Amino acid sequence: MYELVVPQFAKMLRNLLANLDEAGKYAGERKFEVDVLLQSRLAPDQFSLMRQLQIACDTAALGAARLAGTEKDAPVNADTEQTMGEIKARIESAISYLRGFSPESFAGAAERRISQPRWKGKTLSGQEFLIHHVIPNFYFHITTAYAILRHNGVGLGKKNYLGDMPYREPA
Repeated sequence: MYELVVPQFAKMLRNLLANLDEAGKYAGERKFEVDVLLQSRLAPDQFSLMRQLQIACDTAALGAARLAGTEKDAPVNADTEQTMGEIKARIESAISYLRGFSPESFAGAAERRISQPRWKGKTLSGQEFLIHHVIPNFYFHITTAYAILRHNGVGLGKKNYLGDMPYREPA
């Protein structure tokens, strides 16, 4: 579970930071305030880019904490970010928090019963929680953030989304 959560979520959050840097360059070239993008959305009833970024951070941090059985120690954020600098700091904070976990942190995670207040007492095993909730939710918000940036003209491609790959030379 560690490999699916910590290194992968941290990588995708770092990719998100790089994509936000590209958004900054784009705004500079087009001569508009980059923070304008933070209120952009794909549909009127959808969360803004800012909220997508906040939820991606929370999903990564809380998902790891719940799986490790350390939810009480997870960061709590007030969701008050207004600027690109503030949301980048939050993303960096989430990455730093993830680095505090080790493979041993996830011992017994697959069998741990996990619940959330909105589930009204219902639970999932840690494995079910990771597969059916954390991973899809995290990637939904990361992908939506990417799509909002693309929709607004930021020159991103699949390589920006995926980031560096661990390619190896043929044997």
